[in-house]
Amino acid sequence: MKTYLATKNAGKLGEIRNMLAGSPIDLHTYDGYIDPVEGDDSYVANALLKARALREQLQLAGIHDAVLADDSGIELDALDGGPGVLSARYAGETTPWPQRLETMMSEVRHVPEDRRGARFICVMALITPDGREIVVEGDVRGQITTELRGTNGFGYDPIFYYPPIGKTFGEIPEAEKNELSHRGRAARALLEALAA
Repeated sequence: MKTYLATKNAGKLGEIRNMLAGSPIDLHTYDGYIDPVEGDDSYVANALLKARALREQLQLAGIHDAVLADDSGIELDALDGGPGVLSARYAGETTPWPQRLETMMSEVRHVPEDRRGARFICVMALITPDGREIVVEGDVRGQITTELRGTNGFGYDPIFYYPPIGKTFGEIPEAEKNELSHRGRAARALLEALAA
């Protein structure tokens, strides 16, 4: 099933494409995709907003394939669940990632280690060619570190410590991260929903 992913992020495309390898979903991007303005209500609302926007843009171009979008974020216990849906805009929309990571680490440096809990969450929304909408979710719990660890992955990976393996997501290869991550769990849930 040819499917267009609502993103301009090459890292995200590669990661999700690897997660869905061997599945019926054949993932592509659309060069003309224009991001809609995301809200701050929920991951579900944002994922559906992006999927519906891409579907409309494709249909205007005469393309009637499936679309897939995701919305993800990180929720810190020390920030009462923040930044959540605002994760991509945390510390300011144009803030470079190194500064964004430093800002988050500084938020928890004074917090005892047992209160540095965090959750990565990902919601995926697929719209099939006939208009059916499938929404799934995946999450994973860990902790925020107070120093950068690892250079793999992207986003908050170098400061998201996963206790069962004793490493951050930035310290492990992509294939291993895909097995453990919120996005990997959402991708598997999507394939299960499609199979059902």
